[in-house]
Amino acid sequence: MERESMEVDVVIVGAGPSGLATACRLGQIAQETGQEISVVVVEKGSEVGAHILSGAVLEPRALNELFPNWQELGAPVNTKVTGDEIFFLTGPEKAQKVPNMFVPKTMHNEGNYIISLGNLCRWLGDQAEGLGIEVFPGFAASEVLYNEDGSVKGIATGDSGIGHDGEHKPSYTPGMELHAKYTIFSEGCRGHLGKQLQEKFNLREGTDPQHYGIGIKELWDIDPAKHQEGLVVHTAGWPLTESGSPGGAFLYHIENNQVALGLITDLAYSNPHVSPFDEMQRWKTNPEIKKHLEGGKRVSYGARAISKGGLQSLPKMTFPGGLLVGCNAGTLNFAKIKGTHTAMKSGMIAAEILAEALKGGRGSDELTEYKDAFEKSWVYEELHAQRNFGPAQHKFGNLIGSAFAFVDINLFNGKLPFTMRDTTPDHATLKPADQSKKIDYPKPDGKITFAKLDSVFLSNTNHEEDQPCHLTLKDPSVPLEVNLPKWDEPAQRYCPAGVYEVVEDENTGDKRFQINAQNCVHCKTCDIKDPTQNINWVAPEGTGGPNYPNM
Repeated sequence: MERESMEVDVVIVGAGPSGLATACRLGQIAQETGQEISVVVVEKGSEVGAHILSGAVLEPRALNELFPNWQELGAPVNTKVTGDEIFFLTGPEKAQKVPNMFVPKTMHNEGNYIISLGNLCRWLGDQAEGLGIEVFPGFAASEVLYNEDGSVKGIATGDSGIGHDGEHKPSYTPGMELHAKYTIFSEGCRGHLGKQLQEKFNLREGTDPQHYGIGIKELWDIDPAKHQEGLVVHTAGWPLTESGSPGGAFLYHIENNQVALGLITDLAYSNPHVSPFDEMQRWKTNPEIKKHLEGGKRVSYGARAISKGGLQSLPKMTFPGGLLVGCNAGTLNFAKIKGTHTAMKSGMIAAEILAEALKGGRGSDELTEYKDAFEKSWVYEELHAQRNFGPAQHKFGNLIGSAFAFVDINLFNGKLPFTMRDTTPDHATLKPADQSKKIDYPKPDGKITFAKLDSVFLSNTNHEEDQPCHLTLKDPSVPLEVNLPKWDEPAQRYCPAGVYEVVEDENTGDKRFQINAQNCVHCKTCDIKDPTQNINWVAPEGTGGPNYPNM
């Protein structure tokens, strides 16, 4: 069966904040100027927002620019930040509040809002459709298509109805080809097509490797007597300092007597025994966090990697026939722990460039003018001013790194005459297991702390069971023959969804590496942290994965 094809001006891969901001701005330009621009957005989740997970505190700068009347339009941006607290946890029972005068100014949240990014994306999807954009959820872009001259032609969505053995089932339906003058890749952190494009067009030449964290988030209904709507709490220190891992945590009081909380473990950690999931569960037992949760009920769970390398890790974002935008490029500002406003703005800049190119009759060439426009924007200015935050955290640790950030950002406004570099990729930082301290994580109590598989249940994750495994191994022998003896196969621990197991036969003692792909929440941690880079995440059938209600 041949694929059907569709011709449009612009294809956007991924209905996250950057992709939808691109789409909305293109729709606005078309309405303002009368220019005809056909745009299609494809999204692998079952609906817009289903795969979106973030803290999230929103700096509304980009939203103000895109929709100045967003309040009248009913954007789900309701909880203004009313309080800002930062604690350094010095142990399982202790916490020291950091005085505001010593906090890097990027961590102050006056004028910001606590939101569900999934719900904001749902709203942006509605605005895009109202502007004449076609948004197709449930269609996973699985392949980049190329013209004969090597430029990007568009994408193909994945075939459906293929069994795990590769054979076509009676329900087999071929994917669809979407051909475009320009294709925008806004897949979010570690997009699998974006990764291919960076390699094909050598987009990382001269840059630092991208750096990542794994964010694990829970949503709780809490005792109304304990609820403080608008309160933002950030922490550093324990338990990550105990396991030698950089990172930090957050707890946000949103509307409806709920709190959103989570821990970000920097994936540059060196101890292969670290389990980010269990670190997050331990963190909740500190009295400064636990006091918010006691008497409450956990209602949702999820995980997602974040790109945190900053300016030094930005790849070239242009190539013939397309652009990388948002977290697919790595525009998140980790000094602020915020990426929505920068992702949206990168997409809005892209829309302006695209509209002008299409107006001039161009197509499939390289939009080199995007680089200049991006570097003249406030996104670049912001990333440049805070470029040393991440490398300082890696080099000096949370405490001294934050002190350096205070001096750099508060006293020098990010204008120190040097740029720190971090050239070791996260997958190359693990020490051998026999040279690393084992970590005895406590058993979950079922009230504040929970087991991994019980948590995955709350993510509403589902995949069609009889399909090819989307977690592919370049060499199936590596997990047991290389990773297990050297690093005690860390995939068993860094995955926050229990996907990877080393199973031992009770009778023979033989071991096998088991992949429970049904559990996958699409966080991409395995693709990032596997020390031999043997795991390659590819898109499963459309609609597969988590179904986050309002994360």
